[in-house]
Amino acid sequence: MLVFLYMLRLETISSDVLRAFVERAALTPAALLGKDVPHDVLEPVWLTVFTSMFLHGGPLHIGGNMLYLWIFGNNVEDTMGSGRFLLFYLLCGVVAAVAQIATGPDSTVPMLGASGAVAGVLGAYVVRFPAAQVETCIFFFFITIIRLPALIVLGFWFLLQFTQGVAALSGADPDGGIAWWAHIGGFVAGMLFINLFAKRHSVRYNNWH
Repeated sequence: MLVFLYMLRLETISSDVLRAFVERAALTPAALLGKDVPHDVLEPVWLTVFTSMFLHGGPLHIGGNMLYLWIFGNNVEDTMGSGRFLLFYLLCGVVAAVAQIATGPDSTVPMLGASGAVAGVLGAYVVRFPAAQVETCIFFFFITIIRLPALIVLGFWFLLQFTQGVAALSGADPDGGIAWWAHIGGFVAGMLFINLFAKRHSVRYNNWH
């Protein structure tokens, strides 16, 4: 959040200043692989794998990520403790970046956002708390809120990411610019790593509250 506030401050100075900051600190796949890109990049370039996780493209971008983290992150953190959770979060973000780079190694478009790391939290949640009831908005002629198992809610979320990711690979992605494979990679990483990071006798929760 502090980084986002700093970005808002830069925007009040000049949009060019903000753009230069984002281009330097965001992750550019081609630059990470040692290729030339049309903008300056933070050195050493591997640092952008981590700095990019703290950048966001606007209020909706950071708001959506923080909402998911608020809903699902507390229970996952409780299973491993704050220190392990931070390491787990960053590791999922790294795997997410690798997954996205693998699908577009020549891209010179900067990547930014915590979505990949947050997706790792979602993957961990669906493994540890698949039956937890999550309040979900349903749009069908009218808006209603129902409670569904996390396995269904997050399973549907992952399916959406996967189908959009496949569409992006085929060039048929209508929402170009979204790092779908970062979401997929982070989610799978969270599913794989949760039992490595969770405490042996961590508490399980039946419902989100």
